[in-house]
Amino acid sequence: MEVCYQLPALPLDRPVPQHVLSRRGAISFSSSSVLLCQTPRQLNKRRGAISYDSADQAALYIRMLGDVRVRSQLGFEPERRGSHPYLHVDFRDLHSRRDSPAPGSARSLRRLLSFQRNIHPSHFLQGQVTSDPLHILDQDYTGQAKCMLQKVGSWDFDIFLFDRLTNGNSLVSLTFHLFVQYGLIQLFQLDLVKLRHFLVMVQEDYRSQNPYHNSVHAADVTQAMYCYLKEPKLSTTLTSCDILLGLIAAATHDLDHPGVNQHFLVKTDHYLAALYKNTSVLENHHWKSAVGLLRESGLLDHLPANERLNMEERLGSLILATDISRQNDYLSEFRTLLDQGDVCMGQSHRRHFILQMAMKCADICNPCRPWRLCKLWSNKVTEEFFHQGDTEKRHNVELSPMCDRQTNSMAKIQIDFISYVVEPLFREWSRFSATPLSQGMMGHLSANKAGWKRSLLEDANASS
Repeated sequence: MEVCYQLPALPLDRPVPQHVLSRRGAISFSSSSVLLCQTPRQLNKRRGAISYDSADQAALYIRMLGDVRVRSQLGFEPERRGSHPYLHVDFRDLHSRRDSPAPGSARSLRRLLSFQRNIHPSHFLQGQVTSDPLHILDQDYTGQAKCMLQKVGSWDFDIFLFDRLTNGNSLVSLTFHLFVQYGLIQLFQLDLVKLRHFLVMVQEDYRSQNPYHNSVHAADVTQAMYCYLKEPKLSTTLTSCDILLGLIAAATHDLDHPGVNQHFLVKTDHYLAALYKNTSVLENHHWKSAVGLLRESGLLDHLPANERLNMEERLGSLILATDISRQNDYLSEFRTLLDQGDVCMGQSHRRHFILQMAMKCADICNPCRPWRLCKLWSNKVTEEFFHQGDTEKRHNVELSPMCDRQTNSMAKIQIDFISYVVEPLFREWSRFSATPLSQGMMGHLSANKAGWKRSLLEDANASS
């Protein structure tokens, strides 16, 4: 399936000249917006850049910017906020309540896959008041929200309520609170303005129209990660850098998620699938986007360059660990370490691996929450799956597993997910960290699975 990239000046299917590939750097240019899109977006007289890497012909980054940015000296180019404005596939309509375009034509699909993101500076950073203002933390840090943060380490923490109390700013408020609680601002000499700048950009780069993969999910994963960081085996061995990276990874692990899965991107020939060679496509995008925001905010600019690069690479390995397609690889290694009794937290690489496992657990912990929260999350993820399936049907694309609302139900999806993905992971985590938290999670998991089985039985009886 062909995707219309809307870049007549430089089609991506044209081979890059050898004299270009022989160098590493950037080509700057200036252009009228009329050349780049059918609907000009006030980019006249803006400048742009094409950066490339001789090691990978697919690694082209094309931007329209206020200035020319060249490839980083640190070794790779992160995906910046607002990057690829003409190369993205736009899934904003995917989860919209508005009427969808008529099915059928490849042209309508190419319009859907134009992926042109809203390029807008933060209202928070501009100091503007909008109809849906993004208040700074201090204005929300009162009343019931402040009371809730006193119990942020509780496993039954209601992130939905907290998001309402913080006026939709749960990710900024919670993550900032944890940075303060761990003393990370003082330990790493972080600039408060840069930290808030970074957190606001992270929250804004999550797509609020996604039923599941949005900033509330990121806040929930960050809260779960904090619960795991407090576990005795981790709290007594992890370094401050481990904690910093763990919290940032949790907050950014699904950054700029399009609301569709990797299978969809691959079979529609999306440029991200080509860029990352169909391997951990979304996770690589989340990582590079996170690094882009770190650099744009300048949060870690005061650290030595080699230290920043090392932290960015470690951040990437934590985010890449959330790739569900590699679940068995991580689980097999974890089980082997536990069987051999070889989990030595005194070794940095072992600590990092355990942090990866904690990240994996935090990402899919919804079935381990109390039933009310578990059911809310299940509704949201099922809605996102079915939206993708509806889109695939409209455009005659092969249906992805679990995305067909005619052959799947929320109860069936959750039972299979718990049985084949969640239970095996949390069973091993409970072996590693045999604590009241682990016992509580396993108890909820068992009760929730039984609840979904009852629901499935009721649905079968109702349809018979």
